[in-house]
Amino acid sequence: MGFLDWYERHITESMLVTAIILYLQIPHTITAAECFFGDHNNTFLFGKHVILDFLLYGVDLLEMIPIIAVTLGIIATIRHKFK
Repeated sequence: MGFLDWYERHITESMLVTAIILYLQIPHTITAAECFFGDHNNTFLFGKHVILDFLLYGVDLLEMIPIIAVTLGIIATIRHKFK
Protein backbone atom coordinates (compact mmCIF):
# COMPACT_ATOMS: atom_id res chain seq x y z
CA MET A 1 0.00 0.00 0.00
CA GLY A 2 1.63 3.20 -1.16
CA PHE A 3 0.87 6.85 -1.32
CA LEU A 4 -1.15 6.54 -4.53
CA ASP A 5 -3.46 3.95 -2.96
CA TRP A 6 -4.03 6.23 0.02
CA TYR A 7 -4.60 9.23 -2.26
CA GLU A 8 -7.11 7.34 -4.40
CA ARG A 9 -9.11 6.45 -1.28
CA HIS A 10 -9.19 10.09 -0.15
CA ILE A 11 -9.48 11.94 -3.46
CA THR A 12 -13.23 12.48 -3.23
CA GLU A 13 -12.92 14.18 0.15
CA SER A 14 -10.06 16.31 -1.11
CA MET A 15 -12.02 17.32 -4.17
CA LEU A 16 -15.05 18.18 -2.04
CA VAL A 17 -12.97 20.55 0.10
CA THR A 18 -11.55 22.13 -3.04
CA ALA A 19 -15.03 22.41 -4.53
CA ILE A 20 -16.41 24.14 -1.42
CA ILE A 21 -13.59 26.68 -1.52
CA LEU A 22 -14.14 27.32 -5.23
CA TYR A 23 -17.95 27.46 -4.93
CA LEU A 24 -17.60 30.10 -2.22
CA GLN A 25 -15.86 32.24 -4.84
CA ILE A 26 -18.88 32.30 -7.17
CA PRO A 27 -20.62 35.34 -5.58
CA HIS A 28 -17.35 37.25 -5.72
CA THR A 29 -16.85 36.24 -9.35
CA ILE A 30 -20.35 37.47 -10.22
CA THR A 31 -19.58 40.78 -8.53
CA ALA A 32 -16.34 41.04 -10.51
CA ALA A 33 -18.22 40.33 -13.74
CA GLU A 34 -20.55 43.22 -12.95
CA CYS A 35 -17.54 45.52 -13.24
CA PHE A 36 -17.22 44.50 -16.87
CA PHE A 37 -20.91 44.75 -17.68
CA GLY A 38 -22.08 47.46 -15.27
CA ASP A 39 -21.82 51.22 -15.01
CA HIS A 40 -18.18 52.20 -15.56
CA ASN A 41 -18.62 55.82 -14.50
CA ASN A 42 -19.10 55.04 -10.79
CA THR A 43 -16.22 52.66 -10.07
CA PHE A 44 -13.32 53.22 -7.71
CA LEU A 45 -10.67 50.99 -9.32
CA PHE A 46 -12.11 49.64 -12.53
CA GLY A 47 -10.98 51.33 -15.72
CA LYS A 48 -7.82 52.93 -14.33
CA HIS A 49 -5.40 50.59 -16.11
CA VAL A 50 -5.89 47.50 -18.28
CA ILE A 51 -3.42 45.35 -16.33
CA LEU A 52 -4.91 46.42 -12.99
CA ASP A 53 -8.38 45.55 -14.30
CA PHE A 54 -7.21 42.08 -15.31
CA LEU A 55 -5.47 41.40 -12.01
CA LEU A 56 -8.40 42.58 -9.91
CA TYR A 57 -11.32 41.27 -11.96
CA GLY A 58 -10.21 39.06 -14.85
CA VAL A 59 -8.45 36.55 -12.63
CA ASP A 60 -11.74 35.94 -10.83
CA LEU A 61 -13.39 35.02 -14.10
CA LEU A 62 -10.62 32.48 -14.74
CA GLU A 63 -11.76 30.60 -11.62
CA MET A 64 -14.62 29.15 -13.67
CA ILE A 65 -12.18 26.75 -15.34
CA PRO A 66 -11.14 24.96 -12.10
CA ILE A 67 -14.73 25.08 -10.81
CA ILE A 68 -15.88 23.13 -13.86
CA ALA A 69 -12.88 20.77 -13.69
CA VAL A 70 -13.36 19.96 -10.00
CA THR A 71 -17.10 19.45 -10.47
CA LEU A 72 -16.54 17.02 -13.34
CA GLY A 73 -13.83 15.26 -11.32
CA ILE A 74 -16.19 14.79 -8.38
CA ILE A 75 -18.92 13.44 -10.64
CA ALA A 76 -16.50 11.02 -12.32
CA THR A 77 -15.14 9.82 -8.96
CA ILE A 78 -18.60 9.28 -7.50
CA ARG A 79 -19.76 7.44 -10.63
CA HIS A 80 -16.65 5.24 -10.46
CA LYS A 81 -17.34 4.34 -6.82
CA PHE A 82 -20.96 3.31 -7.52
CA LYS A 83 -20.18 1.08 -10.52
